[in-house]
Amino acid sequence: MKASRLRRVMNLWPPFLFAGVRVVELSDDYRRARVRMRLHWWNRNYVGTHFGGSLFAMTDPFWMLLVMHNLGRDHVVWDRAAEIEFVRPGRGTVEAEFRLTDEHLTELRALTEGGGKGLVWFDTDVVDEGGEVVARVRKQVYARRKNRGAVDGPVGEPV
Repeated sequence: MKASRLRRVMNLWPPFLFAGVRVVELSDDYRRARVRMRLHWWNRNYVGTHFGGSLFAMTDPFWMLLVMHNLGRDHVVWDRAAEIEFVRPGRGTVEAEFRLTDEHLTELRALTEGGGKGLVWFDTDVVDEGGEVVARVRKQVYARRKNRGAVDGPVGEPV
């Protein structure tokens, strides 16, 4: 799917739409993404700051999507693990940016070349309008080359 179309679809995806998350940019080569979330009455918590679940949700699918589109159809790619550290209260508009580098892809290809699994951690900061870090998110992405003729199991592992 073209990146521009996927960006539009993601902006209508209910978890993003109802959390107020907007995919602002998704590059044609799937190497860069940028998301933004404004503070609204429906995505703020009891004390008036961004709800932590919305901060996490705005970062959720991007590393997997970027890696999947760049490794190609001969790889299985899944999110494996995630962590979030809340650094300061999120007020106003917050953003997160994702940049998939040649080094990331080289590492994953090397790890999966002989049929092994690649587990790589990616870090993303969610920042406010002043550039201050609101939350740090870490996502671990799993990748493995597909076996020819194998049937994928429920979590992407060949059966």
